[in-house]
Amino acid sequence: MLYGWDTADLFGELRRMQSEMDRLFHRVGSTTGTSGVFPLANIYDDGEVYHIRAELPGVDRNTLNVTVTGDQITITGERKPEIPEEASYHRRERDHGAFSRAIKLPAVMNADGVKALYKNGVLDVLVPRAEEAKPRKVAVEG
Repeated sequence: MLYGWDTADLFGELRRMQSEMDRLFHRVGSTTGTSGVFPLANIYDDGEVYHIRAELPGVDRNTLNVTVTGDQITITGERKPEIPEEASYHRRERDHGAFSRAIKLPAVMNADGVKALYKNGVLDVLVPRAEEAKPRKVAVEG
């Protein structure tokens, strides 16, 4: 007993509440076309170029758009449903529909040099730093 609750009942109630919260959040996400943060992305900086690697399984390359605005990269696209609409799900963890993900970078970019490559469900966006944003070694005089 924990504060008057049978432990099994308490954990069962917590699982029920978690399931209900998951169901509610999934419904909210489905109506907007996105749920959670999608696409998942890793971003790293090699000093010259920012590398954005986004996972986009099941997304047709022709639906993808990458735009550059100021210090922000935006990835938009759409994942089509994979099963017929009349089918019912046993479990649904991958959503479908339109998505948009904006990624703000910490330095000024060279927008003309941005490249996007899509292969095997992974989008690689290469964003070169603007010349004025690249690190420079300064000679110390004495």
